Amino acid sequence: MKAPVVTLQNKSAGSVDLNEAVFGLPSRPDILHQVVRWQLAKRQAGTHDTKEIAEVSGTGKKPYKQKGTGRARQGSLRSPQFRGGAVIFGPTPRSHAFMLNKKVRKLGLKTVLSDKQREGKLVVIDQASLPEAKTSALAAIVKSLGWSSVLVIDGAAVDVNFARAAANIHGVDVLPAQGANVYDIMRRDVLVLTKAAIEQLQARLS
Repeated sequence: MKAPVVTLQNKSAGSVDLNEAVFGLPSRPDILHQVVRWQLAKRQAGTHDTKEIAEVSGTGKKPYKQKGTGRARQGSLRSPQFRGGAVIFGPTPRSHAFMLNKKVRKLGLKTVLSDKQREGKLVVIDQASLPEAKTSALAAIVKSLGWSSVLVIDGAAVDVNFARAAANIHGVDVLPAQGANVYDIMRRDVLVLTKAAIEQLQARLS
């Protein structure tokens, strides 16, 4: 399929061929759900921790004798029923990551690219570069193009000036083609790809 190419000044710059196997797949919400869950699970720090009875400070002495007090028998003041006592079966540091088949991850990326194309929210530009790292200049370009929530994906490397200018603009993210992922594409309304990004993605996903 053909897609029009524009410049950052919103002028026509020809067209580009999009591979149907990458940009023309049917919608698969189930696959996208699996991939997003996998990505977010990997990001979790897993540093939550509670103290078990061996880690709680306090005496190990029996509070009072076993029988004859009229109270429930107790073996330690560090038990969970006492104030400041242990937490039984509480969370401990661990990884939340789980395995997901490479074919599913690849299909998820192709599906989200296809969804953006189908919805008319995929924009192809010739290149994402600026002569100077001026936030005001890029902000004016983004406003003129009507982008309020946009992810720009470039080729193997991102232009330094463009990345620095975009870093201070709310709702604008910039990634190299290697960093393209389902979650970041879905969380922004418009997906902008350079011609170099399309070449990289089609080579990676075909």
